[in-house]
Amino acid sequence: MAVLAESGSNPDVGLLYDINGLAKDAPHWFDRVMEFVGEYGLLVAMVLLVLWCWWSVRRRGGEDAASSVAALVWAPLAAGLAVLVNVPIRGFVERPRPFVDHRGLDVLVSGKTDFSFVSDHATITMALGVGLFVAHRRFGLAGIGLALLEGFCRVYMGVHYPTDVVGGFALGTAVALLLSPLAMALLTPLMKAVQRSPRAGWLVRARTAPDDRDNTLLPGAHRPTKSEKDLAA
Repeated sequence: MAVLAESGSNPDVGLLYDINGLAKDAPHWFDRVMEFVGEYGLLVAMVLLVLWCWWSVRRRGGEDAASSVAALVWAPLAAGLAVLVNVPIRGFVERPRPFVDHRGLDVLVSGKTDFSFVSDHATITMALGVGLFVAHRRFGLAGIGLALLEGFCRVYMGVHYPTDVVGGFALGTAVALLLSPLAMALLTPLMKAVQRSPRAGWLVRARTAPDDRDNTLLPGAHRPTKSEKDLAA
């Protein structure tokens, strides 16, 4: 297989060598940055992006606040479920890591002894990105962009084939989208119940959401009647 890879007859392996070859030409400090970003940084960035989206949704308020927060809750649940689905897939395919079968790779992360297909990192980040897209288009596009960067980093680091990454993207997208209707049907009523709670309602909708400010009265204040509003007008 190594001979096949080095001859360039296998597009998957050939692309692996092309992308990983960038690591050989890059400065040492840049490889260390890519190692951190690909192993931990982008996962942390995705979590922060989900939290940022939640903060934006709850501040905006509106009638769709509960459904938007429900979609945000589904995003990490979809990522976790996709990783669980990947467990039997990895055990069935049993594809070794690329550095096991191919010589000359610049492996930036050591200690990877599990199977290669499909990439957990690619699965998690794409499931989060697609879940974000269901909740909020702009944040979702940013999340999908981070997932694509994560996939590139995994190949750059020499720990995954490109098809491992593509498989992770497909798995994360499938779980997040196909199960989204069922998840929303279950989570939206739950978030509406949380929104009505005097103690936990802030998790779904800010106390001073923009569409609530005009209707907010101080305790004991007089609420104008319809006739008073007409006279004022």
